[in-house]
Amino acid sequence: MNKIIKTKNAPLVENAPFSQAVQKGSFVFISGQLGKNPKNNQLVEDFEKQAKQALDNLFAILKEAGCTDKNVVKVTVFLDDFNNFSIFNKIYKEYFSDQLPARSAFEVNRLAASAQVEIEAIAML
Repeated sequence: MNKIIKTKNAPLVENAPFSQAVQKGSFVFISGQLGKNPKNNQLVEDFEKQAKQALDNLFAILKEAGCTDKNVVKVTVFLDDFNNFSIFNKIYKEYFSDQLPARSAFEVNRLAASAQVEIEAIAML
């Protein structure tokens, strides 16, 4: 049986056909997080703020699932412009300790809500 993870500290998308996260056994699968403010569900202004907000949202879901950055085993990052990759790396280092998870990063043509970054993760309890 799957356990649905849900928190008000990350954006909730009404009537969306997905969960913020799902726990299956000892794994937690976190859906892609955008740089949306959970209070108003609106994207924040620029790339740096969106990256930080997306990571804040991801970490709020991790916390709700009983996890920290040390539980994360895989992160996937989607960028609308790979020229922002070095900026993203600087921000990313502020959120993850010395036990860095595996990671992939891709430039994509378009993200939901015209976001500039989306981040998903897999954690293990």
